[in-house]
Amino acid sequence: MTTQSASSAAEPGNRRILLVEDEQTIADVVRDYLLRAGFQVDVAGDGFTALKLAATRHPDLVILDRMLPGLDGVEVCRRLRQSMSVPVIMVTALGTEDDRILGLEMGADDYVTKPFSPRELVLRVKSVLRRSVKEFSPEPPVELAGFELDPASRTVTHLGTPLTLTVREFDLLAFLLRRPNQVFSREELIKAVWGWDFGDLSTVTVHVRRLREKIEDNPTKPELLKTVWGVGYRFDAKGDGHAGH
Repeated sequence: MTTQSASSAAEPGNRRILLVEDEQTIADVVRDYLLRAGFQVDVAGDGFTALKLAATRHPDLVILDRMLPGLDGVEVCRRLRQSMSVPVIMVTALGTEDDRILGLEMGADDYVTKPFSPRELVLRVKSVLRRSVKEFSPEPPVELAGFELDPASRTVTHLGTPLTLTVREFDLLAFLLRRPNQVFSREELIKAVWGWDFGDLSTVTVHVRRLREKIEDNPTKPELLKTVWGVGYRFDAKGDGHAGH
């Protein structure tokens, strides 16, 4: 990939957003903001239409309302995760922490709460896309504790087995693999990996739990991604890379 083609791949005009929102007024406003930012936008008003559009239009990112007619956003997210690795930003009602956590557990990469600023949402979209696009000059690959992680292709294997990770799961694992045996608080991780100066720290907790389910022999007794009580999390790089050793 040339520098020019890599740059163009990251431009909004080459990125397609699927907006899933049943409230027409909100959908119109968000769509207009995204179009003004240079994105291509498809809009779906319910979950089943969203899945059909995702299969045919192959979006680069999905903005997904939590409450939808017919098929709710959590189920749409779950089904999307079964068929593709597209980044998902979940839109949830203000103050419903359980909804946010459930959406994250189903595979959402990020969330915003209603009421939200359309300008902030566009910034979140750009942030997630920057992390998902294959860059021309990414950081070098990492080989550690049985993991082989390649930022250029955004692929990772553990003991030779490919792992299917969301955008944020990949970024979290990459960050920790580059800093083995160091302890990071949830505040430090949400700033370094998510790029937020502040936010709901349960986002980090949920992503750590999801990542453990994919890399640990026994996620309830982690040997790789450990909790340091009262401080945060640490990736232990020791032994021959087998989680149970």
